[in-house]
Amino acid sequence: MSINKTSHTDSKSPLFGRGTGGGLSFSPPKEGFGEAFNPLLKPFQGIHQTAPFGSVKIEHYLPAFDSAIEEAKQEVQKIIDHPEKPDFANTIVALDLAGDRLNRIQSIFFNLNSAETCDEMQQIAQDVAPKLSDFGNDITLNEQLFSRIKAVYDQRERLVLNAEETTLLEKTYRRFVRSGANLNDTDKATYRTITKELSQLGLKFQQNVLAETNAYELLIIDEKDLGGLPKSIVEMASQTAKSKEKGGWLFNLQYPSYVPFLKYADNRELREQMFRASSSRGNHGNEFDNNTAIKRIVELRLEKAQLLGFKTHAEYKLQERMAETPEKVTSFLEELHLESKPFAVNEFTDVQEYAVKNGFDGTIQRWDWAYYSEKLKLEKYNFADEEVKPYLQLEKVIDGVFLLARKLYGLHLKENKSIEVYHPEVTAYEVLDENDRFVAVLYLDFFPREGKRSGAWMTDYRAQSNVNGNQIRPHVSLVTNFSKPTENAPSLLTFDEVTTFLHEFGHGLHGMLSQCQFPGTSGTNVYWDFVELPSQIHENWAYEKEWLDQFAVHFETGETMPEELVQKIQKAQNFQAAYMMERQLSFAILDMAYHNRELPVEGDLKELEMQAIASTDLFEPVEGSIQSTAFSHIFSGGYDAGYYSYKWAEVLDADAFSVFKEKGIFDRETADSFRINILEKGGSEHPMILYKAFRGQEPTATALLKRNGLM
Repeated sequence: MSINKTSHTDSKSPLFGRGTGGGLSFSPPKEGFGEAFNPLLKPFQGIHQTAPFGSVKIEHYLPAFDSAIEEAKQEVQKIIDHPEKPDFANTIVALDLAGDRLNRIQSIFFNLNSAETCDEMQQIAQDVAPKLSDFGNDITLNEQLFSRIKAVYDQRERLVLNAEETTLLEKTYRRFVRSGANLNDTDKATYRTITKELSQLGLKFQQNVLAETNAYELLIIDEKDLGGLPKSIVEMASQTAKSKEKGGWLFNLQYPSYVPFLKYADNRELREQMFRASSSRGNHGNEFDNNTAIKRIVELRLEKAQLLGFKTHAEYKLQERMAETPEKVTSFLEELHLESKPFAVNEFTDVQEYAVKNGFDGTIQRWDWAYYSEKLKLEKYNFADEEVKPYLQLEKVIDGVFLLARKLYGLHLKENKSIEVYHPEVTAYEVLDENDRFVAVLYLDFFPREGKRSGAWMTDYRAQSNVNGNQIRPHVSLVTNFSKPTENAPSLLTFDEVTTFLHEFGHGLHGMLSQCQFPGTSGTNVYWDFVELPSQIHENWAYEKEWLDQFAVHFETGETMPEELVQKIQKAQNFQAAYMMERQLSFAILDMAYHNRELPVEGDLKELEMQAIASTDLFEPVEGSIQSTAFSHIFSGGYDAGYYSYKWAEVLDADAFSVFKEKGIFDRETADSFRINILEKGGSEHPMILYKAFRGQEPTATALLKRNGLM
């Protein structure tokens, strides 16, 4: 399963939009690209006001950003100049709605910059980032605007507000304070400088990772070097080579190529070569090296946190998280580590002994782990991942996921080819409820491309809101890097790819089913360590025969997946669960090592990394190998001081799914409760209030440890 699963922003409001940064300048727009001709600046006329992807050209973006920023400034100025005393409607709600056009332009541009980028788009991103950073700072550091917000906030006890309105008021006030509104003029200037540089560095970090990922190719000419690789992987490699007008078989660092190669290739030297290429991305001392960027990002985040009165960046970030403090996160991670480490050591020993028993001489290295683990799993459970793939044709899996949405939430998804898409491989759907009322637009984008970053994520092109009866329904997108069809077979997914699909679809449901008042509280606008609950709970259905029986049929024979094979999947569910637990914990611990510190990072990053994760690491160090320089989650993906949230939410999801296991995995009463109390509520209330409304109690780690066989 890919690491970089999701992409979210802390707020859908353009006033706090994504900042990126840079340096390309354009000549004045030519005729045909002015405001009257720019599709980004006109009302979207597509079905459900969807984005006009087919009409947008590269040249449209910069003029559109400039125009939309000016429009948003005017909207905010109207709030500042409002003749009446500040109140919730004329200040807080008005601010949440301001800059809608800019928000949509940002969503289109930055989502495509992740899913379908090119050199020109990356240059535009570099150019527009400082403008967005300056604009955001102009808003949050505006004393007149903040005085209006504070005036409303100070009278909050006397206002008659519902729970969501109270949440928006408190969230808006805190955001301004956390963005420097209370700083003096000198510190505000420093804050501006810090945030602008951070936006540039985050963008550059991700661009470097993409460049390094695309730069590596392994071309195999000798057929004997394909030993051990399944036929489907060989066919895919042949097809990739042909697409590059090369002979032989071409492998790369994209998930569908890289992961199977390490898992199945008999040629150990080539496995090592692939591993070293992947694990050294951003660490080659070239123009795409990320070492300096990391140190500067960590330094600036720390400087910003301390400027705002916090000891560490982690303390700053966790102020608005369920975990609340670095101490709680550290204690949480340590608790899971102490439970899982003994099991993980045993799992490592099992693989080492198996390898030796089967002729391997020495200590297994990182590039050996997946290879011998897969063979050990086959021996223990008579189960191999390749055995499942023929039953997991992508089109059938889509049917199964849509069926799950119908059984649980009464949703119907219908493809609509009249909705414009940004790439021929993307499919657009209308999402309808049981009464055929429109719920959302869903875009699905499955396959890897050179212009798409690695991993899988959910995002949106329009957020849900319902202010004064103006119901705006969301436009959601799921982006993955799944196995492509070959000349001889359709796209056949691995089991991990199925769980990834369910994961991202869970995020999508969180966005699509939102029934909030305000953009700033809707959908995935929730505490970061709560956002993974809707995604991770839906992964559980992948292990349920009752669901698999609905769609999992052999792509050639049409036969249903045998019960024996389903049982193998279930029995193998906890295979190396402790090792995977330790691996995820190592990422979270490394994240905290960078961000729960009171001094900047000095010295070698590899040394810092090794010391941080020493207690969780089971392998010998590999020269040149480093996680940090391609750790996009925490350096460009918004998970800084937040990677622990995957495990935090896993506790929630295991506890929550136990209700479905008790009452039935398709039980509509339970699903309705989850929908009403979790999926529809977005960030309208504190997540623990929402969770307890569904579950009736606070969660414990017991369900997770039991599910993983670690009790």
